[in-house]
Amino acid sequence: MLDQKTAPYAALLLRVTLAIAFLAHAGLKLFVFTPAGTAGFFDSVGVPSFLAYIVIFAEIIGAIALLLGYKTRVVAVALTPVLLGATIFVHGANGWLFSNQGGGWEFPVFWLAALITMGLLGDGAYSLSTKIQRSFSPE
Repeated sequence: MLDQKTAPYAALLLRVTLAIAFLAHAGLKLFVFTPAGTAGFFDSVGVPSFLAYIVIFAEIIGAIALLLGYKTRVVAVALTPVLLGATIFVHGANGWLFSNQGGGWEFPVFWLAALITMGLLGDGAYSLSTKIQRSFSPE
């Protein structure tokens, strides 16, 4: 049974956690590996290098939208290919444990499950989408 009183706050916690994780990963790609270095890495694992720039952009915009609670379901679904790609192309051959050499697929699959859960839950408490919807609803 779903607790209707706390479910919106659970969704909020998941939404903010996902946003922070995406911002951290985008920051890593921007400031540590650099966009050009990330593109080179993508190329080295068989992913077209131009996708690195799309992924960085998607992670930043998606994180901001998640943080604000704007179109959470759409954003969660839109970000799933990023995690599918990370799981398949980057971590898939490294085994299950993320502590393995090169990082296994344990964490990306968990993150993917969290995104799918977010897509099923929706915006949650303190979301911009809810505020926009309320402002356009007839009283």
